[in-house]
Amino acid sequence: MSLLLAQQEIEFVILDDLSSGRRESVEGFELVEGRLDDVALLSALFSSRNISAVMHFAAFIEVGESVVNPAKYYQNNVHATQSLLDCMVAHEIKNFIFSSTAAIFGTPEYTPIDEMHPKQPINPYGRTKWMVEQILDDYDHAYGLKSVCLRYFNAAGADPGGRTGECHDPETHLIPLVLQAASGRQEHISIFGDDYETADGTCIRDYVHVEDLSQAHLLAIKYLEEGGQSGRFNLGNGRGFSVREVIDAAERATGRKIEIVHGDRREGDPPVLVADSTQAREVLGWEPKFGALDMILDHAWGWEQRHFLGKEA
Repeated sequence: MSLLLAQQEIEFVILDDLSSGRRESVEGFELVEGRLDDVALLSALFSSRNISAVMHFAAFIEVGESVVNPAKYYQNNVHATQSLLDCMVAHEIKNFIFSSTAAIFGTPEYTPIDEMHPKQPINPYGRTKWMVEQILDDYDHAYGLKSVCLRYFNAAGADPGGRTGECHDPETHLIPLVLQAASGRQEHISIFGDDYETADGTCIRDYVHVEDLSQAHLLAIKYLEEGGQSGRFNLGNGRGFSVREVIDAAERATGRKIEIVHGDRREGDPPVLVADSTQAREVLGWEPKFGALDMILDHAWGWEQRHFLGKEA
């Protein structure tokens, strides 16, 4: 996101406590180290700048961790976010872009999933995101704080120029795990369940390139600053790819055979999760440019080679 903002010559400052972020990822940009619930820091930051919009990417996102340590998630994802919103209201900053998630929907009742789908999150992570969306509705009504919630499906890929990419510890996302198996950083990739009612028996997910997600944030800012009302938008390509298709694409991108180990289904894994992003296209004018699975894998493999293997892709 920072790279795109700089490319568009938009002035910005980054607030991050670096608890999971990496300093080298924002090298060359202005960084203020701190937490969202540090009210004094936020007040000083907002008082010293002419800030027109805030984008929030600071949630904890690991579903499994949220189940065993929900307090961590409610503290950071809900309480700290509310502190940020309160400080925005106090400083009359009216536009807020929130990185939400498809996890707010829970187990889908139908696919593709549109914005009207029932919200029944099945884990604390999803519940924290849905709580913030509801808080934002109330803050709009009471304080005039306008917001756009962008509900990511499966964020994937890397900067096409190879400057940034996924670097989680521990890593839980399918595409980087598959590429770690290709690069030798993992011995194999596990497929959890191959007997789903899909064409090849493996789960289907909607992968959306991080560059396309970043473009959606820029469009959301423009939408609000031009007087748009608060909105909630699903972000996905509208087409799903199975776990097996992702592995096949990774083998094409890397030219390497990937070892597969088959395991049992994981509890709570629905067979298909695909977005209906019609609203984002019609209201925000969003059009994904990097929707091809092979392109997503090519960019992610370039990052794996440069960052972890020390090679030029």
